[in-house]
Amino acid sequence: MLQPSGRHFPDPDPQYAAYPQPPIRAGHLSVEYEPLPTAAREARAAVRRHLEEWGLAEQSDVADVAELLVSELATNALRHAASRFRLTLSASHGVLRCEVGDADRRAPRLIDAGAGESGRGMALVNALAQRWGCHEEGPGKTVWFELGTCGDEGCGWRGL
Repeated sequence: MLQPSGRHFPDPDPQYAAYPQPPIRAGHLSVEYEPLPTAAREARAAVRRHLEEWGLAEQSDVADVAELLVSELATNALRHAASRFRLTLSASHGVLRCEVGDADRRAPRLIDAGAGESGRGMALVNALAQRWGCHEEGPGKTVWFELGTCGDEGCGWRGL
């Protein structure tokens, strides 16, 4: 039998703000793009448009960073996989997760681009994302990154 701990049930003074709250109008998007030269630009525009709809475009530089990093991943998909790619965005509980899936199984690598004109995309992802990674999916892979959406004010969390 369950033994009460001596506390009142339910808590007479719940502190819901102690848990991260989903951003206003958080949501989900998944779009597939053809391997055309305009696809990276279209993916950037979709990121901006949906973050504005979800109320996340005004929060610090989340939209700018998300656009930049999605552009890098989309360009990598076009350049290295030369296939269709899928952009997936999801936002909830203070985290924006962006994924780009393509038909190439080779995982992205961090390289020292030196004075070269390319090769800096994953270094940008590594420097600007809170977390990032890659996993095999079907015949290809998905590269993902996460950004915090809470800004300087926090995400409904109150320190103790």
